[in-house]
Amino acid sequence: MSDHLNAVLIVSAALWGAAAGAVLPRAAYRFSAPSGEEWRTACPAGHPVGGWLGRARCGPCAGPPYGPGAAPAAVTALVCAALAAATGARPELFVWLLLAPAGVLLAVVDFRVQRLPDPLTLPFAGAALLLLGLAALVPGHAGEWTTALLGALALGAGYFVLFLIHPNGMGFGDVKLALGAGAVLGWYGWPTVMLGTFAGFLSGALYGGALVVARRAGRRTAIPFGPFLISGALAGLLIGAFAA
Repeated sequence: MSDHLNAVLIVSAALWGAAAGAVLPRAAYRFSAPSGEEWRTACPAGHPVGGWLGRARCGPCAGPPYGPGAAPAAVTALVCAALAAATGARPELFVWLLLAPAGVLLAVVDFRVQRLPDPLTLPFAGAALLLLGLAALVPGHAGEWTTALLGALALGAGYFVLFLIHPNGMGFGDVKLALGAGAVLGWYGWPTVMLGTFAGFLSGALYGGALVVARRAGRRTAIPFGPFLISGALAGLLIGAFAA
């Protein structure tokens, strides 16, 4: 692909990411309820919040946004642009661009309240396998659906074992999210699965260590692992796509 077409693809992906990320703040706010509580249905002042997509701003309050603001749009745009640069015009790029906003939303919610909502994690895994199955039917793809399925099962099983061994350090939401992460990583083969898994644990360990050094957490303090599972999967996916 020529440099001009590649640039157009990257810019288009970034614009898609910005548009998709711009409608995430309301969902991020509504899903950011502590474990065991119902999803939020009102703004901090008690006014009803309708719908799931859009800005997190309350008209009656006429105050500042109560959600994550513009951060999801910026992050999603950056993620989509990076995926386009690494993948090129292969069929699976459309899968990554459709899944990226959901991944950003999951990371934001888990970072805010240490919770990975079932309405997001399980559909994410199902959508990943379904969309990759369709991509596998299009000429020019660079992955394998079979390893995507096996990667989902393997990573989900691995995280389930960790959950059984240390349930206080690994939530069951992480196990469900690992199914989707394993699917996208498995598309490019087992080395990508291992790389993405290692990157997730490494980034989580570095974050936890930094908190301990800064005395903002103890050695037994629980941290949200979802953002690092997702960022590790992104790192593995970028390298796998570029090398494919």
